[in-house]
Amino acid sequence: MTTPQLLFKNRVPGETAFLDVYRRGGGYAGLEKALKTMTPAEVTEEVKASGLRGRGGAGFPTGTKWSFFPAEAGGEKYLVANGDEMEPGTYKDRELLRADPHQLVEGMIIAAYAMQIPVGYVFVRFAYEECSRNLERAIDEAKEAGYLGGDILGTGFSFELHVHRSAGRYILGEETALLNGLEGRRPNPRSKPPFPAQAGLFGRPTNVNNVETLANVPHILTGGAEWFSGLARTKKGAGTKLFGLSGHLEKTPCVELPVGISLGELVETHGGGVRGGRRFKACLPGGASTPFLTRDHWDVAMDFDSLAEAKSRLGTGCVTVFDESTCMVAATLNLNRFFARESCGWCTPCRDGLPLVNWLLERIERGEGKAEDLEMLRDQVRNITGRSFCALAEGAMGPVEALLRLFGDELEDHVRKGRCPLKP
Repeated sequence: MTTPQLLFKNRVPGETAFLDVYRRGGGYAGLEKALKTMTPAEVTEEVKASGLRGRGGAGFPTGTKWSFFPAEAGGEKYLVANGDEMEPGTYKDRELLRADPHQLVEGMIIAAYAMQIPVGYVFVRFAYEECSRNLERAIDEAKEAGYLGGDILGTGFSFELHVHRSAGRYILGEETALLNGLEGRRPNPRSKPPFPAQAGLFGRPTNVNNVETLANVPHILTGGAEWFSGLARTKKGAGTKLFGLSGHLEKTPCVELPVGISLGELVETHGGGVRGGRRFKACLPGGASTPFLTRDHWDVAMDFDSLAEAKSRLGTGCVTVFDESTCMVAATLNLNRFFARESCGWCTPCRDGLPLVNWLLERIERGEGKAEDLEMLRDQVRNITGRSFCALAEGAMGPVEALLRLFGDELEDHVRKGRCPLKP
């Protein structure tokens, strides 16, 4: 079955689709439809009916999130695209912005119309300089063509859009830390409530969505909610998804596929199977903060609900594969070192808990672990999960919890043999 290409339909390796190419493929038709034939509330309802869920990790229904926004409120309001893509193994927003930046620009204008927002920002990872330049060119082209600025397409709606380069920390991907960063403050997460929809950027109502999420919006407007929803392979899925493959695979592309494709098909067909003819041992299905899956999960559908039932998460949809030679203790330690380093230090479970988890995993990997260290590791998962100020520490515990649940024998072998059993 051929997968319709939405986000990658204009993708050509080594090239970027700017305005002429984008319009030849139907670009800005969704914006024209929204502004000239639909009310803001109707746009929100169409997005809600499509079943689109956030592509940045949390998976919250996009139309529902928009419906919470006080569109009728006067004064300054803000729309922010979160492009601070710093989770290890996740790179799909980079590929999207390399290929076709006008999709994000159009999606943000439509979203701004739906929520009656006059100003928007694209918050981009510091290292994505090419993406920032692509966006700035796309914004200039859109202004010149009358899609941005005052009185867009003669409809009376106005919207201005800016690119902001991140200072470069993982915590900036958390939406309220991102808002603090935009304001020039230390990027600590904010206490909720109030939520950004009530008091966000500069204390004003703000909506934050992921880059890929917003890029889907023009396609929903042109194709319709029912069509978009029907692209998925599962009833509870909707649309297509960018899957970025990495790790021990023969091929590591970023591909656009239906939501609900099976893990096995993703690995075998699109990743070319495990490299060197080795066996698949495990994977992170949606970025570094998602619990591991094993060969027992080969047939699981890559959608939000199916992966939740498998005790993991779709997250960003970027899959990192580990072959049979991988020590899962060492792999988990490597992940947790990243999260501990990137903690903003705002709360005790994250600031102190993650270094303690590192210390325990390091002892076990060195062959100095004891049985009580395994119990202490379980205690830390229980103590940290659900108790940190934001989702960073809880996400860090995803792979640790799965290590204990799925690879307990490997952990016990480290303790019993006094060394890593996978090393010669």
